[in-house]
Amino acid sequence: MTPAPRRLATLALAVLYAAVAAFFVVPLWWALVGSLTPLDDVFRHLAPFDLRALWPTHPTLAAYVALFRDHAFGRVLFNTAFVALATVAAGLVVNALAGFAFAVMAFRGKRVLFVAVLVSAMVPAEALAIPLYRVVGSLGMLDSYGALIAPAVSNGIAIFLFRQFFAEIPTEIMEAARIDGAGWVTILLRLYVPLSLPVTIAAGLLLFVFQWESFLWPLIAAHSPNVMVLQIALANLQQQHSTQWTQIFAASSLAALVPLMLLLPLQRYYVRGIVGSGVKG
Repeated sequence: MTPAPRRLATLALAVLYAAVAAFFVVPLWWALVGSLTPLDDVFRHLAPFDLRALWPTHPTLAAYVALFRDHAFGRVLFNTAFVALATVAAGLVVNALAGFAFAVMAFRGKRVLFVAVLVSAMVPAEALAIPLYRVVGSLGMLDSYGALIAPAVSNGIAIFLFRQFFAEIPTEIMEAARIDGAGWVTILLRLYVPLSLPVTIAAGLLLFVFQWESFLWPLIAAHSPNVMVLQIALANLQQQHSTQWTQIFAASSLAALVPLMLLLPLQRYYVRGIVGSGVKG
């Protein structure tokens, strides 16, 4: 390919990338702008469309002040962050142990159990809500942090990622350690965990985003304002007779920006973790 067609192809590809990026970024940007705009001006420049709709002409933080003053959003953010981080901490331990067992150990019914784990990741949350509610209720955990954290700790996708990643590690390393007298816990902590940073970050991000964006289960299992999480608080901003769009945009911006702040700097580890968990029997 000559230089001119090559430059033209590069330019066309750049335009395509910019269009795709704009498709995802512009709605988030408009929500952020709307959160900084007075309520009377939110939709003023949309019909007909004016570029002033993409920039706050009279910026104000009133919507954010109202969120934290009138809707206890500080508590909501704390609850959501605590639930998400606790789920990540417990989930990494549980799912790494399960993935290690499926990848390294030999026991009866391993393949059947692994298939069951994969199937569990495909079952819609709506199908599990009522049985899970009865189990959590019988344990006396409803309307508590435990009700939000415990059901999300074990995750079929995270187990799959750990299993596939650990299965790619040469078995000679494990066998040599076994000959030297190392136990399973020592092998996991000393040999496998130091090599698994990418898949650990990938699984941790999955667990965090899953909890940060969770709506159905918190709606069912936690009714108290003391344990209310972000998505429930966001839904509660929709009032019966009016809609506070600026506050909804402010809450939506906070809900989107926190995962982005984690995903953007850690995306290379996330990709490496997914790619490193290639299919292996």
